[in-house]
Amino acid sequence: MSKIITVFIYLSFFTFACQNKRPTIVYSIGDSTMANKRKEVFPETGWCQVVGNYFDETVIVRNHAKNGRSSKSFLSEGLWQNVLDSLRQGDYVFIQFGHNDQKKQDSTRYTLPFDTFSKNLERYVDESRSKGAIPVLFTSIVRRKFGDDGKLIDTHGDYLEATKNVAQQLNVPLIDLNELTEKCINSLGEKPSKEIFLWTKPNKQFPNGRSDNTHLSVKGANCVARMAVKELKKFDMEISKKITL
Repeated sequence: MSKIITVFIYLSFFTFACQNKRPTIVYSIGDSTMANKRKEVFPETGWCQVVGNYFDETVIVRNHAKNGRSSKSFLSEGLWQNVLDSLRQGDYVFIQFGHNDQKKQDSTRYTLPFDTFSKNLERYVDESRSKGAIPVLFTSIVRRKFGDDGKLIDTHGDYLEATKNVAQQLNVPLIDLNELTEKCINSLGEKPSKEIFLWTKPNKQFPNGRSDNTHLSVKGANCVARMAVKELKKFDMEISKKITL
């Protein structure tokens, strides 16, 4: 009997130790500004493609963000269900939508900010929590669109406020990437800020060059990722202790 008890205690301790060694998993859901990119479009880079570089070795980022998706199409295409089925207690879910929710001409993606968009964000939050995961909401990064006064023009409108409202109502950590990137781009100015986005001269890969004011370069993706984790560090969460900046 004593041997059986000893074995049971040993197995229980071993199971406990293994559970404690489980890495922290971060799932990211969102659009092309977050997504992993194919080598064919380099230097285009999503900020969640590189955000793992700013955590210690106990954090694994599983980036499920996809080009062109809105809060609506990410659900309807089953992309969220794949993430939800994988979630476990203590995982994190980084959520950033808004860029493609604005597409009025596309009924498969378009949402109303204080209606379907908000409800979709609420669903992501509630269902993440139902699995014991911790959701974090992010407002969309800015587009590089300057006005005559040399300052950025807001292109996201009520989607930003809707995201903030959901965060407040459901007590979800919020990182205002729109505000952070706006300050960054405005401080750089119109011409230097091209380095943050995809402005390239004609080359073998892109014979006509690229003049893209939405998607990020390698430099831009790392800039946004650093801003995101610096803000995350301010929250009293376990993952905040794993940031290496």
